[in-house]
Amino acid sequence: MSDKVLDGVAGAEPEALTDAAILQRFLRTRNQPTGSQTLGFRMVAVSQAAKSVEVEFDARAELLLNPMKQIQGGYLCAMLDECMSVACMVASGMTHVAPTAEMKTSFFRPGAPGKIQGIGKVIHWGSRVAFTEGELYDPEGRLLAKASGTAIPTPFASFKAK
Repeated sequence: MSDKVLDGVAGAEPEALTDAAILQRFLRTRNQPTGSQTLGFRMVAVSQAAKSVEVEFDARAELLLNPMKQIQGGYLCAMLDECMSVACMVASGMTHVAPTAEMKTSFFRPGAPGKIQGIGKVIHWGSRVAFTEGELYDPEGRLLAKASGTAIPTPFASFKAK
């Protein structure tokens, strides 16, 4: 029998979270990272089965624009990275973070201030590496940018200990 005690039961595995519970956890958090706050991040939907998330960003003109009055490409990259990393957390059942090891981004059209829809997907979740994809869309549903990435699954406990 395990010496580990979870929820007061020796050897018990933590109860799996439903998609609805994960969504509520994101919507109710009081500890949203400052980067997520800057990007105007809000979770819209999660699917553990599909290893995907749908998010929304509120791209504020006073923070994110370049001299051409478009969202600076680095911020679009940050939004894509957020989509992909949050998809990793969801794919893990909220047990892991997945720091990005590398990502490639393609830009299709400029982004304007306002709402931007993001989709994040985990294509493959392994014990040492996760392959991810992210897409950003404008309010008319036009593809703004797409990224693929590689991330390193890391249990929350290991991440917090460092």
